Amino acid sequence: MTLAQGSWVTVIVVCLVAVVLLAIGGYTGYSIVVGAVGLAAAVNLL
Repeated sequence: MTLAQGSWVTVIVVCLVAVVLLAIGGYTGYSIVVGAVGLAAAVNLL
């Protein structure tokens, strides 16, 4: 795994944790937006 891939994986993991925490907190709209950012970051791994 290169440094660039590792940094994108880190972004994805942080987004996943944020989505879970925001969903638990009842912030549905924010969790959807953060999930979309995580998906956009995941595209860079392809």
